Amino acid sequence: MIKHFDGKDFNKEVSEGVVLVDFYADWCGPCQMMGKVLEGIEEINVLKVNTDEYTDLALNYGIMSIPTLILFKNGSAVDKLIGLQSKEDIIKFVKGE
Repeated sequence: MIKHFDGKDFNKEVSEGVVLVDFYADWCGPCQMMGKVLEGIEEINVLKVNTDEYTDLALNYGIMSIPTLILFKNGSAVDKLIGLQSKEDIIKFVKGE
């Protein structure tokens, strides 16, 4: 399931279970391709955060390149992937393989 961050409460959005946060920008070609990959993965909860709109979050999580995926488990950031990834690599990443 893909949800777009609305600016309300980021911590609440990532507080329960496993959430993959996709830091992206609309103008970014690799981000657009990553979006299509993520749309094909229904078994993962994805929260998309536009770095142009929410620069404070991007700075807080040290986002230097996009797309960047950060894996949250019960509110804690546990791992990060930078750059365009395949569906298979994302699934392995979320499962901890």
